[in-house]
Amino acid sequence: MGAWPLWRREVMVRTSASFLAEYAERARRRIDAALATYTALGEGCPTLLREAIQYAVLAPGKRLRPMLVLMAAEACGGSSEDALPAACAVEMVHAYSLVHDDLPAMDNDDLRRGQPTCHKRFGEAMAILAGDALLALAFEVVSKHIRPRERAAACCAVLAEAAGPCHLVGGQADDITGGLTQGGIEQLESIHRRKTGAMILASIRLGALVAEASAQQMEMLQKYGERVGLAFQISDDLLDVQGTQAAMGKRVRKDADQGKLTYPGLLGVEQSIERARRLIGEACEAIEPFGSRAEGLLAVAGYVLERNC
Repeated sequence: MGAWPLWRREVMVRTSASFLAEYAERARRRIDAALATYTALGEGCPTLLREAIQYAVLAPGKRLRPMLVLMAAEACGGSSEDALPAACAVEMVHAYSLVHDDLPAMDNDDLRRGQPTCHKRFGEAMAILAGDALLALAFEVVSKHIRPRERAAACCAVLAEAAGPCHLVGGQADDITGGLTQGGIEQLESIHRRKTGAMILASIRLGALVAEASAQQMEMLQKYGERVGLAFQISDDLLDVQGTQAAMGKRVRKDADQGKLTYPGLLGVEQSIERARRLIGEACEAIEPFGSRAEGLLAVAGYVLERNC
């Protein structure tokens, strides 16, 4: 992992696994309860649409992105409670992107998080509408529940940029039109810095904004987020090759079947693993000045390197 010696990496992985498991158990309960409250939509929302929205966003998941919001806020000395609305907004955007990604016109998947995809359960039209609703609801939650208003506006700007045409949606567009085997590593990283990395980085930036992070803190978190985002995608590509459908909760080996550009396809498995290790080492070094307040972020870094689902 970069300049980190092997013993340090192994210690981090062992300690981070137990810390993250305990943190995630607590955080998921809070995040899921808040998501359930925000999606308990009242009069005006058709029952079937509400069910599709809740099916998409409350499905069992790791809640990695919302946890990063909370962890970044804590690293900067802020309150995870204050960051909870932003955390839920990130998960709503993530859920919307998965619903649309799974559609027949996109990746055409029938399994997500161990259950039928939203369009398989509710039909394509209702799945599209559920995704649309989640995207809009994310900004409603941030604008209504982050204070002061100036901070809410800044959070909306970060989230909109990450979810927009130059990042998440742009990465998706390149993924379906140009992310095929004729590309190279620069094209692959360009796609994933936007499609996967942008939302991971946005999660960290949102937590930092809520906690009123200094410019120096924001710079350190930026370096961490960029590297963790790329490492996460490398591990995703590796799991698509080496993982199982039972563990992943979704179809595997689909990237090769669709002729998509991947890290293992370009670099091979061993070089891909080494690249992920180097990125995670750089990410951990970037946040060392936070000390013990960054324990959660370090735990996520260890998880990304060793994840098997």
